[in-house]
Amino acid sequence: MELAIVGLGRMGSNMARRLLRGGHRVVVHNRSPEPIRQLEAEGASGAYTPEETVRALARPRAIWLMVPAGEPTEQMIERFAPLLEPGDILIDGGNSYWKDSVRRAARLEERGIRFLDVGTSGGIWGLEYGYCLMVGGDESAFRHLEPALATLAPEHGYRYLGPAGAGHFAKMVHNGIEYGLMQAYAEGFEILERSPYDYDLAELAALWNRGSVIRSWLLELAERAFRNDPHLAAIRGYVEDSGEGRWTVLTAIEEDVPAPVITLSLQMRFRSRQDDSFAAKVVAALRREFGGHSVKTTEPKGSGTSP
Repeated sequence: MELAIVGLGRMGSNMARRLLRGGHRVVVHNRSPEPIRQLEAEGASGAYTPEETVRALARPRAIWLMVPAGEPTEQMIERFAPLLEPGDILIDGGNSYWKDSVRRAARLEERGIRFLDVGTSGGIWGLEYGYCLMVGGDESAFRHLEPALATLAPEHGYRYLGPAGAGHFAKMVHNGIEYGLMQAYAEGFEILERSPYDYDLAELAALWNRGSVIRSWLLELAERAFRNDPHLAAIRGYVEDSGEGRWTVLTAIEEDVPAPVITLSLQMRFRSRQDDSFAAKVVAALRREFGGHSVKTTEPKGSGTSP
């Protein structure tokens, strides 16, 4: 089949490549031209404007957006929607908030445009191993797109999950779980690093991945990271979040679902961005005030400490 990939970052470009290797005709568009030229050299059809992108496709057109969530996705949908015709398909494969996907689907339906929200997991390894695809939206559009989905995903790696928003809702919770898993691994490895034993953390990660109950792909990636830098000396402990963890926690609150692990893993990401937490200073000061506990000061040695 044929479709367009719009947004040629690391994931978008590799998705286009995987589709090309699967024998599909792929039209590619990006804000800057260099990624388009690179993929043209690999067999894609380049389109340098949204209008060219639409003209390059036979009806029903299928346009897959791989752009950042929020305003960039909103702008791209607004740019393409007037160019499409009833029966055409617009796919959002980014990490959009599921409520935005419900709203966008309703607005596009008024124009007769079919919408799919596809939670896409696989990162930079997707080209080699495939992408896990969580699909929500118009079921007829899903059926039309299925040959491309089967190429992008590993075996049994895609599913139609329900109406608009279902795909991005599933991806939101997927990423919330990911937060908790990564935090558990991080805390465990920090305890090992501080222990009285000289563990080779890469070897221990490799051992745990041979039959233990905590084996996982994340643990494989931990092994890889420790082999490259045994004590992670080159990495600063500053951790961003891309939104899905926050949305998962907000949804848990809305649905009265206790989610302490995911919530605390999100909070720990916030803590990682503080060089010296003011809250920690308050706790240290209170311990000094009520119990006379010593505190570490920011003053140079020999200048004295406050009483």
